Amino acid sequence: MLKTGHRESWAPPIDDLSSTLAFGGMPRSLFGFVWRVSGWSQLHISLLAIGIFVLNTIPLELQRRILNATVLDGNIKLIAGLVVAYACVILSEGLVKLLMNMCRGWVGEKAVRALRLATSALVNSIPEQQGKSGVQGFEISLILAEPEPIGGFVGESISELVLQIGILLSVFGYMFYIQPLMAFVSLAAFSPQFVFVPLMQRAINRKVQSRIAILRDASVGVLQAGTGDVEKALQQDLRFAEIFQLNLRIFKLKYSMNFLMNLTQNLSKVVVLGVGGWYVIHGETEVGTVVAFISGLHTVTDPWGDLVNWFQEMMVNSAKYRIFSLAMEKLARGEDPSVA
Repeated sequence: MLKTGHRESWAPPIDDLSSTLAFGGMPRSLFGFVWRVSGWSQLHISLLAIGIFVLNTIPLELQRRILNATVLDGNIKLIAGLVVAYACVILSEGLVKLLMNMCRGWVGEKAVRALRLATSALVNSIPEQQGKSGVQGFEISLILAEPEPIGGFVGESISELVLQIGILLSVFGYMFYIQPLMAFVSLAAFSPQFVFVPLMQRAINRKVQSRIAILRDASVGVLQAGTGDVEKALQQDLRFAEIFQLNLRIFKLKYSMNFLMNLTQNLSKVVVLGVGGWYVIHGETEVGTVVAFISGLHTVTDPWGDLVNWFQEMMVNSAKYRIFSLAMEKLARGEDPSVA
């Protein structure tokens, strides 16, 4: 995936896409663009993601066995062997994650470069548009600024989803395997997040998309400034006020959601400690199992939060991609893309 014939692995790949994007049209959706620019690469990166979440689950069992061997058996050789195995798993997971992140970066930069080359080719083919200051500002934004976040998302668009969902399923699957009732109680305590997180995230996404549209209008307003038009200046002030209000509403929703997520996660741990302690006292489970459950709940905290962030990034970049592709279509038709 990273090599192109006799070229260096990190050299820019041969451009065989930008002309199609510029003159044949952009894919209709963000994920259509993801497939067009990196279809097979996404499969390779997703296989690495699968390896990571499998390796991420193994330490839970090793922790359980090490603790039980320490408390119940006192077998030094067994403990030492498990500790070495634990270290090897951690090292392997880190190396696979390093490779995955490098591949993600390469794919993301490839997507950014394709967008910039496509925009540049399209702009250069329409010389009569270059004399307009509004179009010039739009060209600069399209070529330099706007491809960056879209390309960054392309690099992790599929593998991040595979990785985080894989971690959640593998950890909860392991917990149900070793102690079904405790796993059910843990999932029940964690489950309110499956209700309030999507609802609050959708509200955040709506406000983020509104902010993107207003920021685009404000950018055009800046390019048209200096004409002494009082009405345009007033409109710009109103846009900035609306952006301010939207940002505060986004902060309110975001931090309230974080508070509720932290609350339910910590309550889940309290429930596991209570139920697990009762089981240990009555000889129905081992101390290592309770520790594995606490570690498992801690393990799913980050992937659940990362899934929330992925969904937000997906919605934001989908909106940015729609605006970008619409501007490209207008440039191809010889229209001013700065006009809504």
